[in-house]
Amino acid sequence: MTSAAERFATTGFGPHNLPYASFSVAGGERRLGVRLGDRVIGIAALADATTTPALEPTARGAVGTANLDALLAAGHTVWRPLRAWLQEVVTTDGLDGAVEDASTPVAEVSLHMPFTVADYVDYYASEHHASNIGRMFRPDQDPLLPNWKHLPVGYHGRAGTVVPSGTAFPRPKGLRPEEGGTPSFGPSRRLDIEAELGFVLGGSVPEGEVSVDRAGAEHVFGVVLFNDWSARDIQGYEYVPLGPYLGKSFASSISLWVVPFDALADARVAPPAREHQLAEYLDDSGSEPWGLDITMEVDVDGEVVSHPPVKTLYWTAPQMVAHMTVNGASLRPGDFFGSGTVSGAEVDERGSLMELSWGGKEPLRLADGREQAFLTDGQTITLRGTAPGPDGSVIDFGECVGTILPAT
Repeated sequence: MTSAAERFATTGFGPHNLPYASFSVAGGERRLGVRLGDRVIGIAALADATTTPALEPTARGAVGTANLDALLAAGHTVWRPLRAWLQEVVTTDGLDGAVEDASTPVAEVSLHMPFTVADYVDYYASEHHASNIGRMFRPDQDPLLPNWKHLPVGYHGRAGTVVPSGTAFPRPKGLRPEEGGTPSFGPSRRLDIEAELGFVLGGSVPEGEVSVDRAGAEHVFGVVLFNDWSARDIQGYEYVPLGPYLGKSFASSISLWVVPFDALADARVAPPAREHQLAEYLDDSGSEPWGLDITMEVDVDGEVVSHPPVKTLYWTAPQMVAHMTVNGASLRPGDFFGSGTVSGAEVDERGSLMELSWGGKEPLRLADGREQAFLTDGQTITLRGTAPGPDGSVIDFGECVGTILPAT
């Protein structure tokens, strides 16, 4: 006898990963599934076909839906046993037939938004990215503003324009700065990418004030790749004094496989050393490390131009949750936040074209000889990511893809 993991697992999508997705087959109803190798397993169908081990009834109710919403609402006391059950089923000899019957090849399914985005926050957690932007815009000042190493800088974004991977969207329009001081209106001339991680939250905390340890253990459900597209010229004109708005709210792309946070246990690393004593609610010095050793790829029209390293992020996901709730702001299922652009110390580790081309002054030269500063119409950007798993395995995040259409 063999197990489903032995029959179907592939590098990156083995039993240590099992990322979640909302999928449909040939126009049928949407269902919640997990990926094993090149197959998508319908969780409800697998539960119906597998009585030993049996899935706990509360979890069975949460997975018989179109997406992750019910599971996120159920909380960690349900999603953690569900993951253990899934891993047991796919690694148990003799249950490979049940897994096969409940699954469909990835090539034959359509993927959809995996959850309903509730609130969305975007952070600015990479010191290298923040420093690069500071050097470009404030060359005569310290590149980091005084607050940056005391709290995770962020802003509340627009949840309704978080879009699924594969979405093509028109170049955004807005007011653009011009010499002489009077702005012009039109399509963005400096459209950019931001290679980020996105974090999906679950459980409800109406009173807020989630600690770092509770955030990591109880509320960060999963991780996706995230491209928070940015119209730099529109953003640059509008953001003083209140921050980003139209330059960011037109589209933010997420990957469609949600990697469980628990799948990243072997990717956890210590974050960079802190330069200041942190406020008590952010102090993680007595906690297990919550940094993540994930390597991303930025692909422009089929050519990889950068490998942003997530382990260099100064602020961790649990710290960002603690910060967003410390003032009493509630947490609810489907809340979502981005890490901010991930950039490393080297040129080929930068996660935005703004940095890769140094504001357009040093265009990136592609393999075919073309020079790339900001995005042109028709271009496709693909983000990828991998992390180490147990026993030398790999955790694959799939892809996050978006294409730029001409302005309408």
